[in-house]
Amino acid sequence: MRWAVAETGDGGARLCPLGPDGRPAGPVLREPDLVESVRSRPEVERWVWRSTAEIYRRLLSAGVRVERCYDVEAAEALLIGHEEGQSGQPRSLAAAWARLRGLPVPDDPPVRSAEPQPSLFEPGPVPLPPGTDTFDALLEVYAEQVARTEKAEHPERMRLLLAAESAGMLVASEMGWVGLPWRADVHRELLDALLGERYPGGLEPRRMAELAEEVSRAFGEGVRVRPDLPAEIVKAFAGAGISLSSTRKWELQDIDHPAVAPLLAYKKLYRLHTAHGWAWLQQWVREGRFRPEYLPGGTVSGRWTTNGGGALQIPKVIRRAVIADPGWRLVVADAAQMEPRVLAAISRDRGLMEVAGSGADLYADLAARAFGGDRDRAKLGLLGAIYGQTSGDALKHMADLRRRYPAAVEYVDAAARAGEQGRLVRTWLGRTCPPASMTPPEEAGLPQEEAPSYGSTAGSRARGRFTRNFVVQGSAADWALLMLAALRRALHEAGLRAEMVFFQHDEVIVHCPAEEAEAVAAAIPEAAAVASRVAFGPTPVRFPFSTSVVECYADAK
Repeated sequence: MRWAVAETGDGGARLCPLGPDGRPAGPVLREPDLVESVRSRPEVERWVWRSTAEIYRRLLSAGVRVERCYDVEAAEALLIGHEEGQSGQPRSLAAAWARLRGLPVPDDPPVRSAEPQPSLFEPGPVPLPPGTDTFDALLEVYAEQVARTEKAEHPERMRLLLAAESAGMLVASEMGWVGLPWRADVHRELLDALLGERYPGGLEPRRMAELAEEVSRAFGEGVRVRPDLPAEIVKAFAGAGISLSSTRKWELQDIDHPAVAPLLAYKKLYRLHTAHGWAWLQQWVREGRFRPEYLPGGTVSGRWTTNGGGALQIPKVIRRAVIADPGWRLVVADAAQMEPRVLAAISRDRGLMEVAGSGADLYADLAARAFGGDRDRAKLGLLGAIYGQTSGDALKHMADLRRRYPAAVEYVDAAARAGEQGRLVRTWLGRTCPPASMTPPEEAGLPQEEAPSYGSTAGSRARGRFTRNFVVQGSAADWALLMLAALRRALHEAGLRAEMVFFQHDEVIVHCPAEEAEAVAAAIPEAAAVASRVAFGPTPVRFPFSTSVVECYADAK
């Protein structure tokens, strides 16, 4: 049973049951308290609402957990991309309603500045035209989305994708609400040890100031160089007869000059100081928890991002501050070679599916069958096929793969050809890439690799690399949503106190009482198996995880 619900301006709710066609299956009710409206109906299988981020935080703060939801705005983003190839277009309820009525589509509001605590001045939802009832618009848009879903290329897959994206919204909200355990005292000790004491007035910490002096001295007496300014670094090296195109590590580390070592050390500490230094700690850690705002589907491929806080780029050294509560543990699980396994599943290549189902180390198994036991060559060849490295040694490896695993290579080759020709591609479940005119690969957060040997222009080849990777990376992101949903349900049904507290791409962290750690560790591969079965049907492909039970995140292997 599905029910639609919308909050009224006075904190109440309007709600009604829905039929299979998405239309009301009973009277529209008006009740005085949104929270109690949801709490008092545990029999509802799925709540349909405008936006999870908008409504679920209020429910969580009142101790109300929702098993399933349908996020109309998340669904609109996927459907408009699938139908019209316009991924990235406005997704709000107001935008969806305007499209339905043939009216001008309002823009989505700008992404608000990230703040760990709610602001009194946060923008509300995009307003509907005057006189338009929000709940009526919700019902109308949802019914139309149900009809649109049935017209998708693969309706059953699109239904699954919409459910998975909405499940991801629930997980993201819960993780942001619970927070990642974080010891501020340990974090400060790490900063003090690595950066040295702080100076007043916003000056650099002692160790960074010392390294900056070393860099300047390396260029000669009287030379002052600010290592945080790339233009000054390039100019200083030019004065020493060394031409640089950038100040990136890979270019600097090949240069024989006394300034290189302190400069690289400075750059490392600079990143730590600016991204996870004292200011970050003061802003983001409250009451022993780091609570970022996760954004499911934040990239075009479906991978998550965060709105501030840098949750997906926690440096290894700072992970020392991520420590479980007393008597609790962190269960840290990494999916092994997730994207190559997804390629095997979606391409239906019998040989590669056999490899992906034979053991925990896909590259070692592939090497034994096709690369004379050379694991590095096997890894380079398979990742080259996914990311578009088709020259040099990678070209030879691609030829070997094509002979042994023709269906898998043709799957990504076909996606690359489609991209070069300006066509759209989709993930296995139906997430659609943006058109060539909207999102260049470098802005999509996808790899920029060496240009392949086919295609007529650099732009078309770049587009081909993007779409080649999109069908695999995007399908992996969709699978990960299903895994998270299955794990969330398993933990709840087992009656565990365990909480999912972190997720990025292929890694999940669960915070749980020590006595539950074994059950949690067992639930993760079971959730992966459920996700595989639901997404791909019967398949020999396995998705193993390497799992560590630790007190400190940095100790996970």
